[in-house]
Amino acid sequence: MKITFVKKIKSNGEPCKKCREVEQRLSEAGLLNRIDETVLADERDPESPGMQLAARHKIDLAPFFIVEDDNGNQTVYTIYFKFLKEVLGVSPSTGR
Repeated sequence: MKITFVKKIKSNGEPCKKCREVEQRLSEAGLLNRIDETVLADERDPESPGMQLAARHKIDLAPFFIVEDDNGNQTVYTIYFKFLKEVLGVSPSTGR
């Protein structure tokens, strides 16, 4: 399984607030090491890797996670707590 975390840089160059919060929660819960790749969706550059992934998956909100299973099937999670529970097997209330 491969997990890609896509976070956004807004058009003013600032990181997305929700993206920072999700990354901080992952870090505090000791789960960042379970993320295989972090990709930036830079609103100032429509060709940035994250913007391309967002377009390909028809996602217009960040952050989001792309989970690829061993057969190459991809599932996109736009809801952090659902991602925690279904992919990482972690209780959203406890972070464990």
